[in-house]
Amino acid sequence: MSTDVPMSPELEQVDGEIQDIFRALQNGFQKMDKIKDSSRQSKQLEDLTAKMRECKRLIKEFDRILKDEEKKNTPDVNKQLNDKKQFMIKELNSYVTLRKTYQSSLGNKRIELFDTGNDQVAEGTPVQMASEMSNQELISTGRKQMDQTDQAIERSKMVVAQTVEVGAQTAATLTQQTEQMKRIGNELDSVHFSLKKASQMVKEIGRQIVNPHNKNIRDIPGLAPPAMNRKLLSIDAAGL
Repeated sequence: MSTDVPMSPELEQVDGEIQDIFRALQNGFQKMDKIKDSSRQSKQLEDLTAKMRECKRLIKEFDRILKDEEKKNTPDVNKQLNDKKQFMIKELNSYVTLRKTYQSSLGNKRIELFDTGNDQVAEGTPVQMASEMSNQELISTGRKQMDQTDQAIERSKMVVAQTVEVGAQTAATLTQQTEQMKRIGNELDSVHFSLKKASQMVKEIGRQIVNPHNKNIRDIPGLAPPAMNRKLLSIDAAGL
């Protein structure tokens, strides 16, 4: 946009402040991709948002002065000044679009900046980028970051689903192992009881062998009583 449009000193002052903000916005967005820390990116975006609010205020001030001076200027000058104002609105809106792109990629809460009306480009009207190719490249990068964020979210969902599945399998395995441990415990109790009974039977057998005439020692079921006064046969070696 040509800067040789005749302007009053007051308009020149406001226009100069607006151009300074546009340069700061351009440099600020170019630095966004160089900042790796998300919290610092958010802080940078907040600073740029504040500059855009101030720029919007100045454009409204520019429009107010333009209307006050409209009768003093020729129709051609008024047309040039209005074209300049519209160009500034479009340039500011291009930064608004860029801000929304980065904001979406960062997942921040939406910040309402501009009201619908004269400060917004009419629906369906293409927005002219402020810094031409550099801003287009930044928007492309911002969209790429949004795609990467969506992919990261999908990967996170898959990890969560896999974790839930593993947890369910682990719970089922633990349940089976618990039942198995209960069965083993019951079997150990049975073995312990059998060993105790066997120990008692061994003791009883020992007593009967040592004291065969003791009537107080009960017989062991299935066990024959010890032999009484068994005589050994003598063999006459000479009779052979």
